[in-house]
Amino acid sequence: MRRIRRPLLILTTAASAVVLSACSGGSPAAADVAPTSSGPKASPAAGRAKPFHPDRVNKLTLAPGKGTTVGVGQPVSIVFDHPVKNKAAVERHLSVTTSNGTAGSWGWVTDHDGRDRVDWRPKTYWKAGTKVRLDARLDRVNSGARGGWFVRDYTTSFTVGRSQVVRVDLDSKRLALVRDGRALRSVPVSAGTPGGVKASWGGTSVLMAKEGTVNMRSETVGLGDAYDKMVDYSMRLTWSGMYAHAAPWNAAYFGNTNHSSGCIGMSDADASWLYARVRAGDPFEVTGSGSKGVPAAGNGYGEWNLSWADWQARSALA
Repeated sequence: MRRIRRPLLILTTAASAVVLSACSGGSPAAADVAPTSSGPKASPAAGRAKPFHPDRVNKLTLAPGKGTTVGVGQPVSIVFDHPVKNKAAVERHLSVTTSNGTAGSWGWVTDHDGRDRVDWRPKTYWKAGTKVRLDARLDRVNSGARGGWFVRDYTTSFTVGRSQVVRVDLDSKRLALVRDGRALRSVPVSAGTPGGVKASWGGTSVLMAKEGTVNMRSETVGLGDAYDKMVDYSMRLTWSGMYAHAAPWNAAYFGNTNHSSGCIGMSDADASWLYARVRAGDPFEVTGSGSKGVPAAGNGYGEWNLSWADWQARSALA
């Protein structure tokens, strides 16, 4: 079962809010920063410096949220309200500081709704316990064209929780929760029907949010009136509508046939057990045959499907 972006999402239980946060640092280039009253003194003939009145303001949506604890696959993610033409100028003002010198890089992607987005991901998954600080010193930086000016700085911090990965094997039709390298439990599942639009995404997706009970309707993903169900223990993996969730109507297929409309379904009991133990930022690694490829970097947090060199090349400063 798949859903599309939030405007069509109906929750019947309280969903975990995905709060997003910011990053930055660096010295501004003169052409990209608005003049301030503390700059060079104007000549008497020039009169008093004019106040800064941007004709358009750009704002950010940032992830993860301040004070949160996230999984080892969670990138720092910044989505911009308006287009960013001056990507290099903006990136120069973004900095990430970690408690253990984690290596990482910014990369520009297109978010699933078409907006500009820049993410910072480590070279490999975060180490458990890493503390991360994000600074975005963007006040009076010009995002370019009609994208507008930024009118404030941002800062936040978060912590990486335990080392945990969910592994889904499309061939064996099983899902395993692996913590600190040890499988806690392996459960039978039924993933997307191979060979078409109902196939599941392969590769690595990152748990975006635990959304509780969700009304999933087939017309929102181009499948006509095939289904309209209230789905429990819904764990969002992509913006295009791939979830892991309870699917008791597919019980006959668990462990033997991939027969869903793209999601990873399991029993109520197994979904409840998994839902209680995963957190936003946990990677879901999907292997085996019958997938429809890997999700784009902006379809959720799909950047882990790019090599480190390819990800670094997406930096505007590369």
